[in-house]
Amino acid sequence: MTGGRAERDHRATDGRRGAADDRGVIRNVVVHIANEQPLLADLYEVPTPADVSLVCTNIRSLDGKKPIFIDRAESVFVFPYLHIRFLEIPPGVASGLPESGTEAFESTSPVPMEDDQEPDLELDEDFLRRIREV
Repeated sequence: MTGGRAERDHRATDGRRGAADDRGVIRNVVVHIANEQPLLADLYEVPTPADVSLVCTNIRSLDGKKPIFIDRAESVFVFPYLHIRFLEIPPGVASGLPESGTEAFESTSPVPMEDDQEPDLELDEDFLRRIREV
């Protein structure tokens, strides 16, 4: 500590290498909040289906400025998923996610139909009769 302040404030953008016990972050995730402009944030981890809220830090608007409702950008923020529409996580920044958007679709292939199988397009005769009467 120098002058009563910590040398490192643990934000992703402070430019210094963290200690071994510092948590890594997923940088520049776009958080789309319901009925609000999107925000950029740094996530501590990729959200899971069991999560009920999004924990992040370094909140800023898309142009990099601090939003007016934030007092301290270095704070940790908790957003309930009730208020979040979706997240945009940049490709390649989080482990376990595909490097590009097309890789996720290349690994799954549609199940081919057998030649003797016909699609189930059975129409209801009563429904057709009512349409003809109109």
